[in-house]
Parts: sequence; structure tokens; C-alpha cells
Amino acid sequence: MMVSTLKNDDNSEEGFNTIHSGRHEYAFSFELPQTPLATSFEGRHGSVRYWVKAELHRPWLLPVKLKKEFTVFEHIDINTPSLLSPQAGTKEKTLCCWFCTSGPISLSAKIERKGYTPGESIQIFAEIENCSSRMVVPKAAIYQTQAFYAKGKMKEVKQLVANLRGESLSSGKTDTWNGKLLKIPPVSPSILDCSIIRVEYSLMVYVDIPGAMDLFLNLPLVIGTIPLHPFGSRTSSVSSQCSMNMNWLGLSLPERPEAPPSYAEVVTEEQRRNNLAPVSACDDFERALQGPLFAYIQEFRFLPPPLYSEIDPNPDQSADDRPSCPSR
Repeated sequence: MMVSTLKNDDNSEEGFNTIHSGRHEYAFSFELPQTPLATSFEGRHGSVRYWVKAELHRPWLLPVKLKKEFTVFEHIDINTPSLLSPQAGTKEKTLCCWFCTSGPISLSAKIERKGYTPGESIQIFAEIENCSSRMVVPKAAIYQTQAFYAKGKMKEVKQLVANLRGESLSSGKTDTWNGKLLKIPPVSPSILDCSIIRVEYSLMVYVDIPGAMDLFLNLPLVIGTIPLHPFGSRTSSVSSQCSMNMNWLGLSLPERPEAPPSYAEVVTEEQRRNNLAPVSACDDFERALQGPLFAYIQEFRFLPPPLYSEIDPNPDQSADDRPSCPSR
């Protein structure tokens, strides 16, 4: 806690200003420490609070005190790589009743990332297979866990934040969740760096089994304050597409280009003679007017290409012989 007093070196009594009658206003500001501060929080066994306190001392009277609370958030950016990584798990359970053993119940679940902000919906991908003889129900829930540390002891409180229920599964049935949505209500952010109070979240995907212990998966969550960037979820897909499109860069090019085929390999002697037959310019012009332009251009499709040579017939001129641009 920070305490500040207004001092006057010229006229001071025990380090305090003497305020005369009338209305007086004092502008003040406090800079919060650069060290990380725990997010404001109200829990069952403890809290994190911040406030400013002002006192007015009066001669022969009790001081006037005023306290004003304010809220502090330790920002958690969910766009960090550790919070964008998918969370997944698989579990299986076999039911036994005395000497009878039924088939297993298997559960697999996955979410796209670890970090979320309040108001977002978590897409749950899960597959539940019931090979037992009982009717089971798949469910999902978000839990908040509060841990309080003091004098070497710890107290823990677990609270339900949100939940959903799937369809009942009879024996031999399978259910698949293709992005079932579970919305996060307005809750306080995670507190992970405080030495006396810790607030964590988890997504529990489980199978409710009557008469037996539930089969459950715990996927950790972090509730942050800075929401997901619009392109954050597409980073992996874009990078994979880029790597796929850039595979051609690894192809090796030939050291020397191959020469094009000769004119004789492409055009026969008879075609060459017909192409070189004299045609009057007037006939050519009339034929161009009677048909489309591309038909007239095709008459020259058998003209021989320029000779191929690996020696440049027009080498670059030297720097001295190049014409220089006139100065403006």
C-alpha cells in the first residue's frame, strides 16, 4: 500500500499542511508499480483489493477519512503460442460388478486452444463409445478453482461456471460432438502469478455412469483479458498452406537449358513450300476482311523460329559507350 502526504516546508506542523476555511482542491496521481500486480478478486476465503485513502486532520476533532476502491487487471493475452495450442485427451473405463465384466466406455475430447476470454464459446470435439450394458450420458462443464495460501496451509474452493448435457447413449451406441458450443459467462480472469491466491479454470468432459464413478477428462483453460486476434486461429492453416505452395522452391533447375527443336523436326518440307508460295498482298488483305483476324494470322504459323545460340548476338555495351540521359 502506498501513502502520500502533502508537505509544506515553510508552514508545516508535523509534516502536514494547514488548510484554511473555504473550498480547496488538490490534484494528485499515483503511479502503479512496474512489477506485476494480481488482478482484483473477491473469493470465499480471501480477496485482492486496491484502494486510495485520504485523511483530513482537524485540531481537537477526529480526522475525516475517505477510502475509494479501484480495479486492477493483470492482462493475459491469449494470442501467445502456449495459449493457442490445442488441448486433447483420451480415457477408457471398464465396468465390473462382482464377477461380471461389461464392455469398456471410451471418451476422447479436444478443444482448439487453451486461452479464452469471457463471452466466448468453446467448441468441443468429442467421441463417446458405450460398449457397456448401462445407459450413460455425456456431459461437459467449466469449473473455477480458487486456492488460498497462508501460514503454510492451503484451502481450495471449486465452483461450477457453466455446463451442458448431451444425448443419452444406450448400450452399443456411439455419439460424436462436432464442435458443440459451451459459452463462458462473465467471470474474473485467471490469477496465476500471485503467491497467496490462485484462480484457475478447467473444462471437464465426462460420461455420467449410473451406479459407478464417472469417466472424465480435464482440459486446462486460461481465461484472459485480451481476446483472440482475428487471424490468430488461422495461423497454422495459413503457414501449412504456404509451406505446401512453396515446395516448388526445392526443385533443382538444370545447369544448362536444352536447345529448342529444329525447324525441320516440326514442319514438313511440303508444308514449308506451301507456306512460302507467293501470295499477292491484295489477296491477303481481302482474305483478312472475309474472316476473323486469327484465321489470317494462322497463315504464318509455319514461319521458322529465330536461330538458337548460346552466344548473345547483342552483348551489353560497355559503360563508356552507353548513351547517358540528358541532365534536366
